[in-house]
Amino acid sequence: MGLIKQTNAQYYAGEQLYFGDATTGQELIWPSSMETLIWDATATPKSLPNFIVLVDSTELNVSGYNLSTETSAGVITQKVTLVNSVTSGVVISVRLISTSVWDNYGGYAYTSLIDIVNNFMVAYVGIDKLIPRCKKSDIIFHAKRGLQEFSYDTLKSVKSQELTIPPSLSVIIPQDYVNYVQLSWVDSSGVKHIIYPTTLTSNPTGLLIQDGAGEPVQDQFGNNTLAAQSITETRWDSNNNLNITGQVTNETFQTANVYDWEWWKMAYGERYGLEPEVSQKNGWFTVNEREGKFSFSSSLVGRIIILEYISDGLAYEQDTKIPKMAEDALYAYIMHSIVSTRANFPEYIVQRYKKEKSAKLRNAKIRLSNIKIEEFTQIMRGKSKWIKH
Repeated sequence: MGLIKQTNAQYYAGEQLYFGDATTGQELIWPSSMETLIWDATATPKSLPNFIVLVDSTELNVSGYNLSTETSAGVITQKVTLVNSVTSGVVISVRLISTSVWDNYGGYAYTSLIDIVNNFMVAYVGIDKLIPRCKKSDIIFHAKRGLQEFSYDTLKSVKSQELTIPPSLSVIIPQDYVNYVQLSWVDSSGVKHIIYPTTLTSNPTGLLIQDGAGEPVQDQFGNNTLAAQSITETRWDSNNNLNITGQVTNETFQTANVYDWEWWKMAYGERYGLEPEVSQKNGWFTVNEREGKFSFSSSLVGRIIILEYISDGLAYEQDTKIPKMAEDALYAYIMHSIVSTRANFPEYIVQRYKKEKSAKLRNAKIRLSNIKIEEFTQIMRGKSKWIKH
């Protein structure tokens, strides 16, 4: 039996068609195989749903229908109920909005975390199976831990945000942020230019106010008094980057004086090469742990940037999806985690599953690396060029 349950209209357009029956309160059953309909029915007035209802190609006002959910024997059924009757035979369409349709695209390449847990219970737990008995809560715990570990270096879990750097030169760290991958600014052609982290400056976490003797000043509660703004950050924000990179602008050389390399020293030959840390003009960023923000150099104000970062795969419901190419590796991870934490399994059994986990994880990385021989060949063609001196 095939695994695809959606029609072409359901997949590509995100819609389901019905026909009017001229009755009041007609119910439109939404297919369970499609993206879930969402509507915060507790809001007053009702908040906008993630779908629209069209009657004969005319959108129906939100007051003209209601969304309800019923659960029977573990099966969840969603239905849209029309308030007024419609002409018999007229075409009624329930259609997802664009963002929900996008979530539905490409879904066949993934399997849900709950399916992983249920499949593991069926295949590996029970009498005459590898694990005689195990609580489902234990499997869920190890499955989540495995998803977190896979998200860091195996799964395609990099998220990205398009942001504009404000005059404050700082943007807030995303809510589901674990670590950054890359920050880039985008030029007028849409081409990315990498922004590098820097150690030229830092974001101090404690901004102590001192008295004339250099001692920290305390408030009435005995706590150190902190300044509202860092002097280091203020000076960095107002800095001219040309003083660091040493670029030529309008026939005038801006001295790269960070390491006290002035132009006349360069003329005498004391500087034989560029300092890699400052040999670029794309700007710099630092991670401001005190404020929970990314801070940028002054040359990037107003720029459009792409922030690419890693999440742990558990922040949102739609994140808890595992590529089918890594499904077997996650089963092996759960198996080893359960076996290695139990006292009645011999060590050679634990080592066996450890090796199996490593082998399947390596296979998953190779599969998900998405290396195409044609693309690799195209890049390597440039390596055959002769370099003339």
